[in-house]
Amino acid sequence: MIPASFDYSSPGTLAEAIALLQQHGADAKILAGGQSLIPLMKLRMAAPKHIVDINRIADLSYIREEDGHLAIGAMTREADIDASALIRERYPILHDTASVIADPLVRNMSTVGGNLAHADPANDHPATMLALGAEIVATGPGGARTIAVTDLFTGPFTTSLNADEILTEIRIPIAKVRSGGAYLKVERKVGDFPAAAVAVQIAFNGSTIASAGIGLTNVGATPIKAVRAEQALVGKAPDDGVIQEAARIASEEAEPSEDLRGPVDYKRSLVRVLTARALRQAIARANGGS
Repeated sequence: MIPASFDYSSPGTLAEAIALLQQHGADAKILAGGQSLIPLMKLRMAAPKHIVDINRIADLSYIREEDGHLAIGAMTREADIDASALIRERYPILHDTASVIADPLVRNMSTVGGNLAHADPANDHPATMLALGAEIVATGPGGARTIAVTDLFTGPFTTSLNADEILTEIRIPIAKVRSGGAYLKVERKVGDFPAAAVAVQIAFNGSTIASAGIGLTNVGATPIKAVRAEQALVGKAPDDGVIQEAARIASEEAEPSEDLRGPVDYKRSLVRVLTARALRQAIARANGGS
């Protein structure tokens, strides 16, 4: 299908892009990678009157550690995450996530910032960012502000970003010495949205877990931070009983609905199994394994 007609702008600076958002208000939509927006427009499920293409804005694509956090520019492509040696070596959960998004053609165009700002509960990065305790930098007419990722997703396809703000950066606490993470999902076929997925990030203090983050994908109206499951891990040595109990609690915190990808009980079972597997992989990585 062909999208409805729209006006198009391609600003060269962030200030120009923000001014266009102020000018056009709710009629405007940001185009980053376009891998979510364009299909919706073709299906006439979205019909913005003005597209603001931010691909010409310099300095919004980068991956670097600075000031106590890993900084990822909003226009960083999924393929860049997949190829980054820094990500592979120190933040393997992000490599896990980027490498299972859709297919290589999509990953070459889609952006990390766009994935988060789109706020689809079936997208992969939101749960990973919840597990990592990330912050989002939003830039608008009044300058930049940070938003905890736990406060970003307010509903399906809805965020706490203001209409005249642009998500410009993702900040993740720098990986601790003994830490590890993993992202696992089950999909009907390669490139499909997951029936369910789980992100896990843990850090050790001696033989016990000092901190834990668990995010759940596509088992609720928004990405879910499994707080009770996290609490069940902290301060404990991760033996099989502890892992299984945390996995059971995570499945209880899921809020799935029945659809073509499976019934509610099946999705809860997926969350339980994937949480246990992701925990074991995160533990192995924290202990120096691959």
